[in-house]
Amino acid sequence: MLTVGVDAARVEDRLVSGRLACPGCGGALGPWGWARARVLRGGSALVVVRPRRSRCRLCGESHVLLPVFALLRRADLVTVIGAALAAKAAGAGVRAAAAAVGRPVETVRGWLRRFAGRAEAVRVAFTALLVGVGVDPVPPAAAVSVFADAVAAVAGASTAVRSRWPGVGELPPWLLAAAVSGGRLLAPGWP
Repeated sequence: MLTVGVDAARVEDRLVSGRLACPGCGGALGPWGWARARVLRGGSALVVVRPRRSRCRLCGESHVLLPVFALLRRADLVTVIGAALAAKAAGAGVRAAAAAVGRPVETVRGWLRRFAGRAEAVRVAFTALLVGVGVDPVPPAAAVSVFADAVAAVAGASTAVRSRWPGVGELPPWLLAAAVSGGRLLAPGWP
């Protein structure tokens, strides 16, 4: 699984020209069919995605190119999931967070539990990113919980990336989180 940009035509161009690198060996990736179509729930509409498959020309490993707005094994856009996580970090309960994003309480409870179980590791990973790329980094102050600290670290890293590379434009924090985690923000084994 490899996280790529939002623009499918641009990703395809990079794939065909060999400008995407294999995360395992660094070899050039080439086109190798398509993964099955997925329907993701956005804020107000459904998003149909059919991820591209690629294969390394050097080691032969295959990879699915997941758009940066999607997370591995999740049916909702990362921005929707991130909004629920941010609501919880701000003090909302599970029901209020679920109502804010328009998702079932059990679905949101699952996201929150998964994120809470790795909040310290997420905080460390994104604070390291913030300090590593920030022009004059100021790590976020301690919040009321490790969960809120992790959410603040994601937001701070997004701000640091925007300040370091102004050409990236508006970078929503949760798209950065999906890219940094390779789409595995809520998947087992990350970070």
